[in-house]
Amino acid sequence: MSHIVAVQAVVTADEIDREPTAAELDSIDREMPVIRAEVELLDAQIIALDRTPTELDARRIRRARRRVLAARRELANRATSASLPGGAA
Repeated sequence: MSHIVAVQAVVTADEIDREPTAAELDSIDREMPVIRAEVELLDAQIIALDRTPTELDARRIRRARRRVLAARRELANRATSASLPGGAA
């Protein structure tokens, strides 16, 4: 039986061990409202999994979905306005 090994182990290990760049951290910072809204939606959905959803559960999920959409819209609008000539960064 022959063993399969990585030919370029050093190259792959280097990619895994690196720290995030400043640009990557800035990108995460810009997307954090969307991430938080998606986590809130996931929490609301998880709560409703183990039981028959009540009206309160349904409202919580609807509000969380609206927050996700609003956060995504805000992020998209910021990206669009930044890419326009003379747009604020």
